[in-house]
Amino acid sequence: MVTLRPLGLLLCCVAAVPGQTLDERIRKETDAIRARLIETRRDLARHPELSNREVWTGKYIADRLRELGFTEVRTNVARHGVVATLRGGKPGPVVAWRADMDALPVQDSGEKPFKSQIDGVKHACGHDAHMAIALGVAEVLGKLKAELPGTVKFLFQPAEEGAPEGEEGGAALMIKEGALENPKPAAIFGLHVWSQAPSGKIHYTPGGAMASSDGFELTIKGKRVHAATPHLGIDPIVVAAQCVTAMQTIRSRRVNPLDPIVLTFGSIHGGNRGNIIPDSVTLQGTLRTLDEKIRESARSMVRQTLEGCTAGSGASYEFKWNATVYPVTFNDPELTQGNLGALQRVMGPGNVELARPTMGAEDFSFYTRVVPGFFWFLGIADAAKGTTGAHHTSEFAVDEDVLPLGVRAAAGQIVDFLIRGK
Repeated sequence: MVTLRPLGLLLCCVAAVPGQTLDERIRKETDAIRARLIETRRDLARHPELSNREVWTGKYIADRLRELGFTEVRTNVARHGVVATLRGGKPGPVVAWRADMDALPVQDSGEKPFKSQIDGVKHACGHDAHMAIALGVAEVLGKLKAELPGTVKFLFQPAEEGAPEGEEGGAALMIKEGALENPKPAAIFGLHVWSQAPSGKIHYTPGGAMASSDGFELTIKGKRVHAATPHLGIDPIVVAAQCVTAMQTIRSRRVNPLDPIVLTFGSIHGGNRGNIIPDSVTLQGTLRTLDEKIRESARSMVRQTLEGCTAGSGASYEFKWNATVYPVTFNDPELTQGNLGALQRVMGPGNVELARPTMGAEDFSFYTRVVPGFFWFLGIADAAKGTTGAHHTSEFAVDEDVLPLGVRAAAGQIVDFLIRGK
């Protein structure tokens, strides 16, 4: 349990330079590495690697941390992840910062010098920026090490986008392999660059901030027959259509209208000729919620609905949830409120905005099941710079001017937590 001191103590603590506040020191150190932040992000952008394949990236991160003077650097966590520990010169709590490492199977359409050198792979979600910011925070806090009242753990995590079929990976495997142990943090923080927010703005949401995501595969089984004699078979296409419609009533009739839930079918395949009723149809989709109780209830409703809509037509079904699932990303309300002061001082009160939750998912959610967490969004959208492209697309781009802001906000947030905790 971390007891927090009044926020006003922050500016009078950790002041090795007479007349300089901690925020001013962090700003000065961050300004000094601005060019290196950008080059780091570009190095990572040139060498994107898919989930659970981050070999070059893991070595790059570990080498950089050792160059910065980190002596506690653990590699090959969750395959290619890195956990580094910075122990301050004064006693205090432990806090963790997480950055994800993997890229996406997206073709880089850009023509900049730091365009991806790997065909068909791109950092199309900003993880290169996350790693660059985390390395910048490590460098800045390393220079404040003697005065830090506590310990900071940096988690560079592979496979946030989901491990390949049949493999473990991501945050769940990081936790399984001890990333949150020895020492265990009292809290964990992280950020995501966000193309839906203007550059330089921070968006945050207490409580359920990002949705759970449960992928599924459904096979409707009927009986193959000629299209001219449908009464002699069982048409799985018609049954599939009925099931898709019936499943939407989970949202519209069985869940409180004020509770967000999205049930999506993104893929449907069946049959090979227009004059043959096939014997099966396969559908794939996702279920997303912002509350774990609603999530479990909705998962049960999915099976109940399938039982009814298939049995009534004489069909059967096979259903399975995907191995890769994401819980709700839950921002601890007290922790979130306690950290707003640091973010507002760095960004300016008008640039830290309460935002509605997003139905996108994040495996940062696994960490928040173990320790309290706070995950926020850093805006990168600037139409003049061409950085408004959607995440997971070839048009996605990062406004590099926000990288120093990310470092300052993250470093200020971390040190603020250490000083307020005892």
